[in-house]
Amino acid sequence: MTQATQQQMRAVILYDSRTSGGSTDKLIDSIGRELAKTGAYVEKARCKATGDYSFIQDFDVVIMGAPIYYLLVSSQLLGALIQSNLKKYLRRKKIALFLTCGSPEPMATLLYLPQLKMHLVRNRILTEKIFAPQQLSDPEAVESFIEELSEAYKKDTRRRNASMQWTDEALALLDAIPSFFRNRIKIATEEYAEEMGYREITIEVVEEAKAETGAL
Repeated sequence: MTQATQQQMRAVILYDSRTSGGSTDKLIDSIGRELAKTGAYVEKARCKATGDYSFIQDFDVVIMGAPIYYLLVSSQLLGALIQSNLKKYLRRKKIALFLTCGSPEPMATLLYLPQLKMHLVRNRILTEKIFAPQQLSDPEAVESFIEELSEAYKKDTRRRNASMQWTDEALALLDAIPSFFRNRIKIATEEYAEEMGYREITIEVVEEAKAETGAL
């Protein structure tokens, strides 16, 4: 094994919706199904402002979305970024954002997306989308969002793989890890190394990443 094997994307959709079974819930299901078609493993979780978000350690990509109510992002998602441990566990995660909104897209991009992005300044945002009411049940709108997300994720993965070199000893350590956890550990280690400015991943770097991220 000369480089760590690329495995499927693991994504979680964190969302807020006031009406169970409503248009936002249906959009979430459509996004999940379309992303699963690409080979990704997908779960979804409804936000609570004071919830525990330690479970997102298990995912490579966090897709965050909610409707707009009275000029604000729906309160449970926005509240989770302020009140809970969500920001802690979003560290180094790749993010995709979407909002459902009846306002014109330029207005929504200017006024509403920043309400989320101000809490994500250290994250890499792969794509973002404003879904107008007529797009909530439009398969092409969902397909376009997922295509942009998938392509951005692949590009980021290729960029990271090209810039990181694993020593034989570090690769042997990675190969010894059960396959279910291997991709999570690979990504966590590489993202830690990238943040620290390392270009070679040794056993020592793996141990540093373990101590810093708790991902191993």
